[in-house]
Amino acid sequence: MPKLELKQPKQNVAIIGASRDRRKYGNKAVRAYASKGYEVYPVNPNTQQIEELACYPKLKDVPVKLDIVSVYVPSSVGLTLVEDIVRANPKTVYLNPGAESPELIKALKAKGLRPTMACSILAIGLDPAKL
Repeated sequence: MPKLELKQPKQNVAIIGASRDRRKYGNKAVRAYASKGYEVYPVNPNTQQIEELACYPKLKDVPVKLDIVSVYVPSSVGLTLVEDIVRANPKTVYLNPGAESPELIKALKAKGLRPTMACSILAIGLDPAKL
C-alpha cells in the first residue's frame, strides 16, 4: 500500500524591508523563505521587484492573507507600521535583530499581537551567513 504524504499548505510571508542588495538580511530572508517553499511577498516602497518577485510598496498592498510578517526595518519605521501589521493579522510577527525596540514590542502587544524577537531566517532552519 503506498504511503500517503500529507503536504503542508504553503504559508504566505511578507518581508517588510525586503532589499535588492543580496548582502542585506531583507534580501536573504526573501531567498531563504522562497527556498523553503513559502509564498514570499517582499515589501519595499522603493522598488517593484526583488529576486524576480513582485514587490509591494506597503504591507496593506499584499493581496493575500498573511501567515507571517517578518520585519527588517528600524524600529522607528516599524512603529509607523503597527496598524498595517495589526490589519494583516498574521499568525506570527518576527522582529528581527535591529528591528525590535521596547516601544515597538509594547505597541504590538497592546494591539493583541505577540511578536517574536528572533532572526526569522534561523527560525526556518537556515543560516543567513550561508545565503
